Amino acid sequence: HKSHLASFAHKFRCSRRRPSSALWGAMTRGDSHGDVEVATASKVCVLGGGAFGTAMAHHLAAKGSNVTIWALEKEVVESINTRHENDMFLPGFPLSERLVGTQDIKEAVTGAEMVLLIIPTPFIARWVNENQRLLPWDVPLVCCSKGVEESTLRTPYEILVDELPGKYHSQLCVLSGPSFAKEVVSGLPTNITCAAKCHEVAQRVQSFVSTRTFRAYTAADIVGAELCGAVKNVLAIACGASDGLGFGDNARAALITRGLAEMARLIVRKGGKATTVTGLAGVGDLVLTCSSTLSRNYTVGKGIAEGRTKPNVGNAVAEGVITSLALHRLAEKLGVSMPICDSVYQVIHGGLPIKQALAGLQSRSLKSEDDDVAWHPEAGSDDDDGQRAAAGHGDVRAHSLRPAGVSAL
Repeated sequence: HKSHLASFAHKFRCSRRRPSSALWGAMTRGDSHGDVEVATASKVCVLGGGAFGTAMAHHLAAKGSNVTIWALEKEVVESINTRHENDMFLPGFPLSERLVGTQDIKEAVTGAEMVLLIIPTPFIARWVNENQRLLPWDVPLVCCSKGVEESTLRTPYEILVDELPGKYHSQLCVLSGPSFAKEVVSGLPTNITCAAKCHEVAQRVQSFVSTRTFRAYTAADIVGAELCGAVKNVLAIACGASDGLGFGDNARAALITRGLAEMARLIVRKGGKATTVTGLAGVGDLVLTCSSTLSRNYTVGKGIAEGRTKPNVGNAVAEGVITSLALHRLAEKLGVSMPICDSVYQVIHGGLPIKQALAGLQSRSLKSEDDDVAWHPEAGSDDDDGQRAAAGHGDVRAHSLRPAGVSAL
């Protein structure tokens, strides 16, 4: 009974917070899915002054929005306001004059038509508890953070749902996909995914962030988008280590491909869609992160293999270092086999020699590639059907994992 009431309440809230008829008419046209017109928000707030937060703030300012970025570090705010550059986290890239920095959260969010939350996952819960009263509840709140909270095993979206009052929930959106900060701030072509329960919110975010060089797609699978973003960082460490040991392109391709299988198993077990791994949040971000020296996680893995970097558990730069521990616990709790991610965990947190870990992946018992995820077109609820139709996924749905348990890699 409570679940039905919750579902009804969500749909009611979503329908009530539709943009005004004039704005909606300007944003959509065409068929029942609505072809979204690109729009420019008058003001955008970015909460988090790291590299990606700065890159997104500049991107939106360059599009024409007035952007205020809140940063914890006084040096970041001073650098942005006096030199139009983030010397601490994104040095060498000039920033738009429409972008201003502040340490005053109220100043940052006042009048914003969209808020981007880009705070490291371990600190989201405390930050939201301390500042929730300042956040607007009637504009999209876009979470760009990635990872899994170590103590609770919650994703950033799950943290926001737990910590924010219900009036915020229909406006929540997750942004994910292949998007290095240095390339975004440089205006290079980038494609990402905006995932939200309320399709109209996803479309609004899509409209506000899209330009000729920055293209956004909408999706409904928040679970999949977030878990892809968390798992890919751990897999990137494995790929960097493989390259550092000189294992070659074949090995990296195998790690990426079988890593996708691990992603899919975890996503389906958590109630998401296995097909999400084939999109930008999945294979798109994974290939990028696992094959470029711009990837902090890839670089850490490569450095460990070459003996140049110690796997510091307190490393706040390479997200996969901390996420590997949370993923190990989450997979163990859910009974999901994730041997590649577990090998990274064993190296970083268990002291397993890296050569032994990677070699061990090849010496396990042989499996069938068909045993990973069962697909059944008839599976899924009516609500799932609506979400998938809105996201353009078609009729194929991922069924729960096989009754006999989750297959190993």
